Amino acid sequence: MSPTAMVDKKTYNIASIPADGIGPEVISAGIDVLNALGDQLQTFGFKFTNYDWSSETYKKTGKYIPDNGLEQLKKHDAIFFGAVGAPDVPDHISLWGLRLAICQPFQQYANVRPTRILKGTQSPLRNCKSGDLDWIIIRENSEGEYAGHGGRSHLGQPWETATEVSIFTRHGITRLMRFAFEMAQKRPRKRLTVVTKSNAQRNGMVLWDEVASDVAKGFPDVTVDKMLVDAMTVRMTLKPESLDTIVATNLHADILSDLAAALAGSIGIAPTSNLDPTREYPSMFEPIHGSAFDITGKGVANPVATFWTAAEMLAWLGEEDASIKLMQAVESVCEAGILSADLGGKATTKEVTAAVVREIQKFTVKSA
Repeated sequence: MSPTAMVDKKTYNIASIPADGIGPEVISAGIDVLNALGDQLQTFGFKFTNYDWSSETYKKTGKYIPDNGLEQLKKHDAIFFGAVGAPDVPDHISLWGLRLAICQPFQQYANVRPTRILKGTQSPLRNCKSGDLDWIIIRENSEGEYAGHGGRSHLGQPWETATEVSIFTRHGITRLMRFAFEMAQKRPRKRLTVVTKSNAQRNGMVLWDEVASDVAKGFPDVTVDKMLVDAMTVRMTLKPESLDTIVATNLHADILSDLAAALAGSIGIAPTSNLDPTREYPSMFEPIHGSAFDITGKGVANPVATFWTAAEMLAWLGEEDASIKLMQAVESVCEAGILSADLGGKATTKEVTAAVVREIQKFTVKSA
């Protein structure tokens, strides 16, 4: 590499939080692949800082994140997150103690979950071709059903009461809808489906619908339709080709995106971006699949979701060409039949990772 190329090489400062279960396995694989891509393309590199924040940390210290943890994260360009959750820690403690403790204060209000059938993989839907299922699900990530409002009273009594209050603000809905319309506007079909449940939830969801309608006026080139969330599950299954960009509340999109991943072949391939579109705070990138303690330590976790997540992170950092190349490498490996068990293959995590690295090493380096 020439001295000039060394000077021009961009280094991205990435916070790595492997956390629980298969998180350390797949994040390690993701780091290997990202470093290989940087080494091959020679136009950027990475500095990874590992944060040992996990359920084990919580059990030892009573906290997932130390008191100055968020201040440390602010210094990074992005956050590469594995999975949180352990059998001996209640899920609401692990979720609120780590993942949501980053997403909410960092205003990562746009959760973006692309779904498509990768080359070499197969949908469980009969006669569903790769081009028939190509969606982006945009999930409101800061309020709604996961806002954290509510409580319990009269504990242990027959009249014990629990309330879970969904919060919908015009500000929160508007910023998310604008993001969703902008995303739809950039895609070839320019189509957006707004998911709701306003027939039953007559306050928050009616406001959701009203704001969607208001924002739509500023995007006359985007075709908009509206679906009740229950009917949406049917449409996703029976008419996947009719959908493109989808926007839904925190809870609804959480559920629909898992369905989408399964329809595309496996939750083991599904990525997530938790974005602060203002870029005031670093955004966080994670695979959807969770900690998967049933396969932890067996070396069989599918790293494809993490690789796709890494590609999304690259695009967010401005390395769009590298993002495309990484997904080309991943799909070449899948097409060659090097698949983990969830996709019908026998390859281990390390074997899939090594195969992707080999594909990356085939890329031609552009001359300076």
